[in-house]
Amino acid sequence: MNNILYQYILRTIVSNTILVLFVLLSLAGFFEFIAELEDTQANYQTPQAVLYIFLRLPNLAFELLPVAVLIGSLLGLGALASNSEIIVMRSAGLSISELSSMAAFSGGVMLIFAGLLGEFIGPPLDFYARDMRIEARYSNDKNQFGNEAWVKDGSAYLHLERINSEFEFGNLHVYKFYNDQLESIAVAENSGIDENDDWILENIRETRFQRNGVQVIESQISIENFEINSSLLGSSLAKPLSLSAREMLSYIDYLKRNNLDATKYETEFWYRVSRTATIIIMPVLALAFVFGSLRSSGAGGRLMIGIIIGLAYYLASETLANSGQVFNLNPIFVTWLPSVTLMAITVFLLSRIR
Repeated sequence: MNNILYQYILRTIVSNTILVLFVLLSLAGFFEFIAELEDTQANYQTPQAVLYIFLRLPNLAFELLPVAVLIGSLLGLGALASNSEIIVMRSAGLSISELSSMAAFSGGVMLIFAGLLGEFIGPPLDFYARDMRIEARYSNDKNQFGNEAWVKDGSAYLHLERINSEFEFGNLHVYKFYNDQLESIAVAENSGIDENDDWILENIRETRFQRNGVQVIESQISIENFEINSSLLGSSLAKPLSLSAREMLSYIDYLKRNNLDATKYETEFWYRVSRTATIIIMPVLALAFVFGSLRSSGAGGRLMIGIIIGLAYYLASETLANSGQVFNLNPIFVTWLPSVTLMAITVFLLSRIR
């Protein structure tokens, strides 16, 4: 009997969540498309903008999923309450804790889906979309195509003139230090990373500063083994939204090993984890509202409550995450505070149900 009810509630919540997510994605995609039309240039025109938005939809779905689950759960469970189906379940002997576990189970199923979406599907497609966008906009001007960057590798600082999707850098300056003193400066006319993550430097001229003078060494080609590889370099250029959790952890480790500030990426990592974990709370919170003030409300009232709570949670999460970076607060604390608060409210509301 319980297995049937688990499946029934799961089907109710998931079907309503999919409908809500479709509506939210349609609105978000439309507004992003309007914004992209203002940036069309060169080979980046309306068809490319449509493709760009389409490729970013999985990442947008991952970001919107907690709110979609909340609204979908309110609509689905509210419909069951309006049809007296939840009352029948209670009359059949189901306790509040059993109903809560069924709602949490539905959230757990969607949590697994969100994890797969946010780890393996959304980030790589988002990275490809942004790379495609840049390449289309600057394909007619190779001098502007790519990104200038500074990276640190132990005691060496690398200045890359231009980085494109093929990891070709153009001019490369390498500054090596020893005991906080400049040891050498090397300039390569062309540089890149091969398939073995070796750095290939062409027409390199290195100036070494020694106690008895300055030594200049020139060579046509040099192969270097820097710690930073194509994966880490790509992570340094990509937006945090375009990185999976595994890539962020790898890049955070690189930043800490090189005594660089990793607060931005730590905050994004823990924000993503806490936001994903909140998905399992949302159906239980919806159940608490359905038993409480929304028992006799219509779909419009439940929809409005879901939107208000979802917006409040989203704004609080974004504000705390950004404030944590500005005021150097603990990333774990500021990112988990909204989710813990939401859980506390859920427990409190459930405790008042008789």
